[in-house]
Amino acid sequence: MTATDAFATCPGAELPALRLPAVTPELAAAFAGASGDTNPIHLDSEAARAAGLPGVIAHGMLTMALLGRLVTSWASQDRLRALRTSFVAPVPGGDAITCTGTVTDVTRTGDGDGDCRAVVRLVARRSDGRTVARGVAEVAVDPVPGEELPDAVA
Repeated sequence: MTATDAFATCPGAELPALRLPAVTPELAAAFAGASGDTNPIHLDSEAARAAGLPGVIAHGMLTMALLGRLVTSWASQDRLRALRTSFVAPVPGGDAITCTGTVTDVTRTGDGDGDCRAVVRLVARRSDGRTVARGVAEVAVDPVPGEELPDAVA
């Protein structure tokens, strides 16, 4: 990200939404293989129902990965400094996820390297609009020439 991207680093700026297709059994199986999380509630409808769910649900970490993808579609991966996520509802298999983000703050890090950080509030929603995850990302951004930024609070 460069100083020409300053419009995107102002508090209140919204990242372009990431709208994803439905979570398919193939995607769930691929994520299970990649992550090592082969819990049957993500792969087998009968096992999910036996666990009290209406059917298979997407991996929570898949939702977190999609929030990370939203951030790294806005800023390069090497600029991502932190990503924290809370899961608040399941994503049923076959449902789609939309991820959004809003810059809430931009500060200097105060660590002497001149780095600035944008704090981005993240939300993932399923197709019925229900929030399934909330998160916060911290992203290194270039300072905007001539703009005074507050120092980060330790």
